[in-house]
Amino acid sequence: MHTGGIIVIGNEILSGKTRDENSPYLAGELRNLGVDVRKISVIPDDLDLISNEVRQFSKAYDYVFTTCGVGPTHDDLTMDGIAMAFGRKTHRHPELESTLRQYYSQNLVDGNLRMADIPGGARLIGGTGRWFPTIAVENVYIFPGVPEILRRKFERIKEMFRDAPFHLREIYLQADEGQIADLLHRVLAEFPELLLGSYPYFDNPVYSIKLTLESKDAAYVEEAHAMLLAELRKIDLIPIEL
Repeated sequence: MHTGGIIVIGNEILSGKTRDENSPYLAGELRNLGVDVRKISVIPDDLDLISNEVRQFSKAYDYVFTTCGVGPTHDDLTMDGIAMAFGRKTHRHPELESTLRQYYSQNLVDGNLRMADIPGGARLIGGTGRWFPTIAVENVYIFPGVPEILRRKFERIKEMFRDAPFHLREIYLQADEGQIADLLHRVLAEFPELLLGSYPYFDNPVYSIKLTLESKDAAYVEEAHAMLLAELRKIDLIPIEL
């Protein structure tokens, strides 16, 4: 399966001034596309940290997604950091400059044009007409921090990441996790490639545990699901139908 990593860049996230909405959205969308997100990192607006994190993620994962730090102000360092990660320099891209000039028209100031400065060798993806494209460098896809803009941009290119889907089965129980811990170990011993999750709930009047079984092999999930149901019956735990 293809793997992904998400890097959120911004002092405002780490200081608690702004809540990160972008990484949960990207993680969910990528999961639905069949991409296995392996790590989410939140780092400050620091050029060396951005460069190092992007370099490491690019080597470790098939796809890397960055958010924030692509505006015109002093703390927007993402483009410079990504350029540094790949040993490149930034340059003003004529197509992006033209798009910005059209967008801002008479309200254009020199600072706006800084958003046309991108790493050398970057690709422009999913942009037509006045719509600003997504910028990609190697396997790194660069997104803005404004959630509604990020979502629109991702929607335009998401099909390029589609992989074989994950198949999911869920089981809901009224029980304590301690009652099922050994049982879950037995299931994983039989199905070591299964992605098995156990999530407790303390204020839900209907169920107290949700179990999730996932794999890209539908038959594998069904076999594991059948074994888990059989093991639950042995200890008199009957799944709740929702």
